[in-house]
Amino acid sequence: MTFEALGLNPSIIKALTEAGYTTPTPVQEKAIPAAISGQDLLVSSQTGSGKTAAFMLPSLHQLADLPQAPQAARTPNQDRQATRARGERPRFQPAQPKMLVLTPTRELALQVTTATDKYGSYMRRVRVVSILGGMPYPKQMQLLSRNPEILVATPGRLIDHMESGKIDFSQLQILVLDEADRMLDMGFIDDIEKIVAATPATRQTMLFSATLDGVVGNMAKRITNNPLTIQIASSSTRHENIMQRVHFVDDLSHKNRLLDHLLRDTSIDQAVIFTATKRDADTIADRLNIAGFAAAALHGDMHQGARNRTLNSLRRGQVRMLVATDVAARGIDVPAITHVFNYDLPKFAEDYVHRIGRTGRAGRNGVAISLVNHAEGMQVKRIERFTKQTIPVDVVEGFEPKKSAAPRSPRKPGGWRPGDGRSNSGPRFGAGNREGGGQREGGFGGNREGGFGGNREGRSFGGAKPAGGPRREGGAGGGYKGNNGGGFRADGPRRSYGDR
Repeated sequence: MTFEALGLNPSIIKALTEAGYTTPTPVQEKAIPAAISGQDLLVSSQTGSGKTAAFMLPSLHQLADLPQAPQAARTPNQDRQATRARGERPRFQPAQPKMLVLTPTRELALQVTTATDKYGSYMRRVRVVSILGGMPYPKQMQLLSRNPEILVATPGRLIDHMESGKIDFSQLQILVLDEADRMLDMGFIDDIEKIVAATPATRQTMLFSATLDGVVGNMAKRITNNPLTIQIASSSTRHENIMQRVHFVDDLSHKNRLLDHLLRDTSIDQAVIFTATKRDADTIADRLNIAGFAAAALHGDMHQGARNRTLNSLRRGQVRMLVATDVAARGIDVPAITHVFNYDLPKFAEDYVHRIGRTGRAGRNGVAISLVNHAEGMQVKRIERFTKQTIPVDVVEGFEPKKSAAPRSPRKPGGWRPGDGRSNSGPRFGAGNREGGGQREGGFGGNREGGFGGNREGRSFGGAKPAGGPRREGGAGGGYKGNNGGGFRADGPRRSYGDR
């Protein structure tokens, strides 16, 4: 089937053809005709399945067919100028959007906005703006003053504008909840209920979620009217085009030395490294930069402008290693991302699917590697139950864990081997008299004797020689070779990405 066969407006077809889109995905093929007819939808579809176009294309089609509003005698700007001329203070006219898209994260909201601009590039009377946390209020007021037809928003900031009378949903015709399960996981249930209550009962509602059971299913029943349920097979959940691996590590030092080694694989184009905390994202990004990698952090404490600059640098290839919290697990679509590293396992098994979905986009192949402490074995099993597949355990020569993991599925022959292109011929050890360094003596993250961030007895950067043996090359303890001895090495092979 083609997009023309789905009955979309010619201006939308023209934009899709120009963008190189010819054949709809399964979710688009099922959702677009039903959405064009105005039916409510409940769609279970995984990341990367084309769900943004599945709700935005039929919505743009409906907005294109709306009768054009009569031309006002004066523009809003002329009204404001006339008000000022009379010595009165201009009154802000609330925006009255025709369509609202709610998303859990700023990154996803910006992705939806960008896609909408692309799909509607030949439509004259459709404007789309993003209302996000982290964006300055004056800028958002300026956007809302244009009275856009489409609003894409995160729930928290949208509530702020609703309560201050800046948005009026009385004319709303289409409501979309994108990744509804994620919004509920993030605690937005009350905000969503409040937003839905402010919209007309006659609206069309489309809800997209990885799962339609439990709390999501209960909410979906309350906010939809006789919906069509569409469930796409979970082939994308399995990510069969992504080669997944687990590497067991003994401690923090072992994890950091192994990550340093794996990141030097010459097959990596760009990679995302996921951490559990914002602090770790900043710390690891800084250490990667010192080690010679082009790295940057991305997390929720960054202002929206900084996050946008980081993502733009990633898309341009200026950032090779993005170190991020789960805020970046959804909404990043960069084809050059070949590898995903789980420095920390996610809290929820479903987030694992979204994390590794940052690679292997649009049918490409990808690699997902998780660095797992032996005590986290149950978390791995939960992920395997959720994805209905076993994740093979791999071992790199010279970086073997001291503890043996339970027998698991063997590595498939002919697959990717993280050991290829190894930058050294053996393990690196921390300072002191213990191999591997641990969290005290040596290692990348050590916080006492000899670690990269060591803060005692001057042993971090060329300080006094640690007990248990001579000081290694470049200084005492673990950390970056050339400064501290172990961990990330600053003398390894590097590649220039400035001209990408």
